[in-house]
Amino acid sequence: MIEAIDIHKHYGDLHVLKGLSCTVAEAEVVAIVGPSGAGKSTFLHILGTLDRPDSGQVRYKGQTPDFAKPKQLAHFRNQNIGFVFQFHHLLPEFTALENTMLPALIAKVSRAEARERALELLKLLGLKDRVGHYPSQLSGGEQQRVAVARALINRPALVLADEPTGNLDSASADELHRLIFSLRLQLGQTFVLVTHNEGLASMADRTLHMYDGTFSEG
Repeated sequence: MIEAIDIHKHYGDLHVLKGLSCTVAEAEVVAIVGPSGAGKSTFLHILGTLDRPDSGQVRYKGQTPDFAKPKQLAHFRNQNIGFVFQFHHLLPEFTALENTMLPALIAKVSRAEARERALELLKLLGLKDRVGHYPSQLSGGEQQRVAVARALINRPALVLADEPTGNLDSASADELHRLIFSLRLQLGQTFVLVTHNEGLASMADRTLHMYDGTFSEG
């Protein structure tokens, strides 16, 4: 599914990623753990084509995204990758349903189909009775589940999550952990998760431990 080959990244004189290589199989859940500042989020952003490496390659099913063509890259990202961040980034003026529909509408899916997909996902995520609520009317756990639905609306093969439970209480975090693995079974998505949560990491198929821009598998 994904292959990262000898990824290097600098910010000024700081060498953040130091030749990272890994592969992730289809429908696999991989956790990346390590101390703050190790380069975990930077690596995830490169996997998601939100940032480009200084050297090295990222391949998706043998395809290398073209960072030199921003419009094509944005289209590739919209069609193939879903993102879940620590902060849900829901738009406050839109309902849960409307927030979930947005990526599909950007992908030029008809409004009727986008609505149908969004309702199906929100129902799957236990939010059937909350679709007309605005973010301010939802709990933290509910807001994050809307963010997960939004990440899945275009049926991406790959979902990247950066500390997806970092701002949730333990009960909501445990619920989201179970949800991620349920979605893998039901929808066949591949997940790469950056997390400090030991419970979530322990549930993954594999864990990559990152230290100072390099990692080892555990």
